[in-house]
This record gives sequence, structure tokens and C-alpha cells, in this order.
Amino acid sequence: MSWKDGRFSHLFLVPSVGSSEPRDLTPGAADVPPFSLGGPDDYAFSPDSKELAFARKTDGVEATSTNSDLFLLDLADPSAKSRKITTNPASDGGPAYSPDGRYIAYRAQQRPGFEADRWQLMLYDRKTGERKSATAGWDRSVDSYAWTPDSKALNITAEDSGEGAWFALELNGNTPMRMNRGGTVGDIRTTADGQTFIYTRNTLDRPTEIYRVSVKDGSGGPLTRSNPGLEAFKLRPAESVWYEGAGGTKIQAWVVKPPDYVEGRKYPLLYLVHGGPQNSWHDGWTFRWNAQVFASAGYVVFMPNPRGSTGFGQQFTDDISGDWAGKVYEDLMKGADFAESLPYVEKGRAGAAGASYGGYMMDWFLGHTTRFRAIVTHAGVYNLTSMYGVTEELWFPEWDLKGTPWSNPELYAKLSPHTYAKNFKTPTLVTHGELDFRVPIGEGLQLFTALQRQGVPSKMVYFPDEGHWINKPANSALWYKEFIAWMDRWVK
Repeated sequence: MSWKDGRFSHLFLVPSVGSSEPRDLTPGAADVPPFSLGGPDDYAFSPDSKELAFARKTDGVEATSTNSDLFLLDLADPSAKSRKITTNPASDGGPAYSPDGRYIAYRAQQRPGFEADRWQLMLYDRKTGERKSATAGWDRSVDSYAWTPDSKALNITAEDSGEGAWFALELNGNTPMRMNRGGTVGDIRTTADGQTFIYTRNTLDRPTEIYRVSVKDGSGGPLTRSNPGLEAFKLRPAESVWYEGAGGTKIQAWVVKPPDYVEGRKYPLLYLVHGGPQNSWHDGWTFRWNAQVFASAGYVVFMPNPRGSTGFGQQFTDDISGDWAGKVYEDLMKGADFAESLPYVEKGRAGAAGASYGGYMMDWFLGHTTRFRAIVTHAGVYNLTSMYGVTEELWFPEWDLKGTPWSNPELYAKLSPHTYAKNFKTPTLVTHGELDFRVPIGEGLQLFTALQRQGVPSKMVYFPDEGHWINKPANSALWYKEFIAWMDRWVK
């Protein structure tokens, strides 16, 4: 999501002692590591430090390709050239050597051009050159992984029904075994003696802390307590609920109640739609779109994981491609019905908000429903044709919208919120960053113009120094302030 100015990132080798100059290990006109939407590091040293594994894209046009491959480089020979060890036409990355040096674990997708394809955990045998999947029959997408000291198993994380879950995977072909319940786990490591797990964990009501657990009996607890002052805010844990979406499909959602929640009282509803669209709301802490901030403003926050969400099986994720406003829209409307039926929600007093694809869905709501009293749309896709021509990842619309605006103009027009601008009536706050190259600023400006020209109550908050996300602390504080003020004005 950054502007390319002709410079490239490379890997350099810097001695820990002495005064030698850094050595460029990956010269050439390619980024190493390559652009990534998240996941493990795309480079690793072998246990003896004599070899380096790294990922690199070699396709000619980076914006149209998700294909990256793994390369190995002999560090002992300054004249050695890197050699490619994968031939998969989709993405390969995240190398991790086993402690005994036998294997390189990495993750790979199978479908070129689809950034939300299932990530399988692969094993490359350094002795035989064989590559095989360790999770071929497992319908979850691997996020991160770490070897156990004996090189016989890996601890992996994967999204699972709205949680960032921890699984143990042995190299015997068995299905990964769930190791935790609740929250989002990461950075899993095993101590050198193999007796203790060390990991991080966070939830929707608690930022990240470091934990330890005995391998033998599961005893243990937090090692850190970095946020002791949070108790004063009386944040309430999130509650997981399920409802029926389109075609009777079960849809999971998170509910966060206000800290001062009183049984028997009714509260206004804030309905949040996540971005992606291949993404999900987790039981995990975040500094952007923090549900506790909104709940503390007096709202019941409802966060559904409709069609297209990750962590519910690959078919559920695939179902949104080419259908951005079909089954998923029905999932969301039925979710709104369910949320307003909760005994503590005041029916008819609801606002909705979302960013990126969630912003797209807010723009779609504007043209298709008046059930919400107010909308906040951040970095939302408004005009699919214009967005295609300026986004930095062309593979995304070409996969999800089944072609280009000239090869499939009917679908682009059908699914584009701007097509339905004449129906806009809901008071709307538009927020956008000037440095957003994923969904450039013109999308927000076009929406704001359509709202203003039709006399729809609207406001735009422009961030000249932000990209797709609002990251700077002062800007974030302003964004939350404007967001809550808009909801309070029209919903409360």
C-alpha cells in the first residue's frame, strides 16, 4: 500500500563482530521480502547459519501477480547464486528451518491471483528435495508456525470460528489438534528443554500479554501484566452468538456490551462490517476499530462474520467472490434483524460502519436500505471501475470481480455502489486518507460529492498523512471522536 519510487528492499548480511560492510544478498530489481498482506517473516537462517531461505516475486508485473517463490542461498560462498526450490504458480513464503536442519516449513497457496486462497503448511526435505503438504486435508488456513525443539512437530496458529487459535501439528499425518479456547494466540515457542510453551494472547477486552504453560499438565499463567490500569474501565468480554444467514447457513458474530451495562435496559446498536472481504472479526485486541471504544460510548456493538469471512472453511470464504452484494448482503440483513431482536437492544435505533470492503458495504447499504439512522464509511470502495484503474493490487479485483471493467462490465456495474446513488438518504460520515493506494482518495471524494449534491446530511474527514489505515495516535483520536460524535448525533 505504498507508492513505488524505483527503490527495492533487499536482504543484507551484517557481521555481529568486526567492521565489515553489509553484504547485499539479494541484488536486483525485486523486493526481498516481497509485498505481503501479513504472515510470517519471508526469510530465515538455517540452524548452522550457513544457508539463507527467502521469498521473492519474479513475475514481471507485481500488481497483477500473487506468485512468490522460495530461494536458498549458500552464505559460505560469496560468489554463490540463489537457487529456486518452489515451482508453484501461486504464493510460497514464510520459510522456517527445523532445529535439526532436515526440513524447511513454509506456507503455500494453490490458486494464482487469489490472495485469500487457503494457506497450506508445506515441508521441503533438504535431503531429498521433496515437497509435501502437512495440512492438505485440513480446512483451515495456516497463519504462523514454530517448530518444537525435537523437530517432530510444529505449533501453528489459524483462524477458527472468530478466534486466532493455537493448534499442535505432528509430522505423522494427523489432523492438527486444538490447544486453546478463546482469544487470539500468537508467537508460540517451546523452551529448549521442551517442557514449557511461551506464547502471546489477547482478547476483545484485553491487549496482548505473554503467557507460559506447562507441556506436561497445562499449568501456568501470564508472565506479563502490561496494562493493569484497564480494570478501571470495566471492559466486558465479547460474547459469541450464531444466527441463520442466507440459505439457512450458520453465521457467527461477536457482541460487546457497554461497560456500564444494566440488565433490563435497552441500548442503541452499532453494527460493524469488517473489511477484506476475506477477513474476520476476531476475539482479539486492536487499536483500529476497537469495539470497546464504541461500547464505552454507550452502544451494543455487533460484529458479524458473514459469507466471505475467513476461519469458517475455504468454501465459506470463496462464496463471496463474484457475489459481493448477494448472499453476504442477506447474511448481513439477517444479522441486523437478529441483533435488533436481542432483549437489550433498542429496535430502530441503529447505526452501521465499516472500512475498505466494510466501507463498500456501507456504500451499498446507502443505496439499498434505510434501516440505519447513520453510517460511517472509511476508505470504502464506491466506484468499482474507477477503483480498478488506480489500486495497487490489480489481482484482487480481477479475481473477485471475475475480470476487468472491459471484460466483465456488467458485473462491475451491477455490484458498484455508485450505480445506486440516487437512492442515498442516510446521514453519512466519510473518512479517507490521502496516501491510500489500496482504495485511493477519489473513492471517498466521489461518494461525498454524490451525498452533498443530493442534500443528504454528510461530512468528510480527510487525513492528508494517512494511508488505508488511520495509524498515527493523534489522527486515531480524532477519528474516534468524529465517529462517535456522528453516531451520537443521528442514532442517540
